[in-house]
Amino acid sequence: MSAGEVQELLSTVQIDEGRFVGLLTKLIDNVATLQNNPSQNMVPKEDNASDHVLELLKPYTTENGGPLEVERVHFTPGRGNVIIKYPGTGDKTVTFLGSHLDVVPANPETWEVDPFHLTRDGDKLYGRGTTDCLGHVAMITDLMVELATKRPALSRTVLAIFIANEENGEIDGVGVDGLHSSGKLDELGIGKGPIFWVDSADSQPCVGTVGNMQWMIKANGKLFHSGLPHMAINPIEMVMEAVAMVQKRFYEDYPPHPDEKKYNYKCSSTMKPTQVQCASGSINQIPPHATVSGDCRVTPFYGVDKVQESIEKYVADINADPSILPSRGAFSKYVLPAEGRQGTIDLTWVTKGEDGIACNLESEGADALNGATATVIGQSAPFAISGSLPLVRWLQDQGYDVQICGYGLSSRYHAENEYCSLEAMGNAVKILAGTVARLEKN
Repeated sequence: MSAGEVQELLSTVQIDEGRFVGLLTKLIDNVATLQNNPSQNMVPKEDNASDHVLELLKPYTTENGGPLEVERVHFTPGRGNVIIKYPGTGDKTVTFLGSHLDVVPANPETWEVDPFHLTRDGDKLYGRGTTDCLGHVAMITDLMVELATKRPALSRTVLAIFIANEENGEIDGVGVDGLHSSGKLDELGIGKGPIFWVDSADSQPCVGTVGNMQWMIKANGKLFHSGLPHMAINPIEMVMEAVAMVQKRFYEDYPPHPDEKKYNYKCSSTMKPTQVQCASGSINQIPPHATVSGDCRVTPFYGVDKVQESIEKYVADINADPSILPSRGAFSKYVLPAEGRQGTIDLTWVTKGEDGIACNLESEGADALNGATATVIGQSAPFAISGSLPLVRWLQDQGYDVQICGYGLSSRYHAENEYCSLEAMGNAVKILAGTVARLEKN
């Protein structure tokens, strides 16, 4: 088969709507067992989804005379990852990674349709996981069946990897981290070819994410009657002023970065309080402690570790001299010299933090994805998000060319009445096939 014939054959790849919707229906029918929130005693059994993927792929596997090499890999019983390989003749690869078999929980009482069964309304396919991320699982499965049916003679091996445990990091070693540590990702090979992380949205290349970390700042004061504020250390006032000072220094040290415009970030780095708590008691009583919790988002041009060090320094400066905080009124105090007592601030990192990614805009992966996207839907408009995706930066740090794409709807991620567009998923198959075709030229 000549290179031209391969290109022409790949241009004919398209979604089989009946096959795609049929598989997605089976996946959504199992969503109740795929919900991932261990704190609510929801531990998914991803095999309940991948059973249907394996059944659909079975006629196209090498065991049955087909070209696909299919393996399900377990590190925890019932929680398998699926690796699908369409072998090429050379040592280069194209990898579609990141689409996951677990979902976030859904409350049927707040939905207008049943989240645990697929509902079709014209082009819209409703159900938990249709956008994030079972729609992608069904779409990529359909793509691999198309390759197995048409059998283009590719020089690059095409790999599709569906992972477990993406929606919750409380249990390690179950999903892509387990695949890496066990050597199952070795075939990807640094320099062998791009990895497309297929867990974004809106049918355009996503070229950037942000790092994130969650924090708690607690002020420890002195309980006293509110009629005698000069005898108390008010932790509510103290924590509010402490957070304000920490935020001010954060924005001074981590201003908008010049590269953010190149990646189309809508927001620069931010530090936001999101929750407030204090010790319970009477309204006429100044409490002994108060806590503000919040979230940091950091564009990938600043390191999360460095930001954490900076915030720890801001808090240490306050504890060294609480009088640097503005007080509220003549009788509000954070230091009681006569008692040898002062208020203190505790900083706790709720999450360890993870850096965001700025994809390589000049790589063969970016070029192929942009070109295929423009061909199929008329334009390529790469964007960056203020959200985070797990492990993509880690993969890039290992030397991989990581690109990000997705074909659900960002407005429906983790939302009530989640749905995906059948047309968008059909276009996705063409875009990914077109991406493979463009990389075959390299």
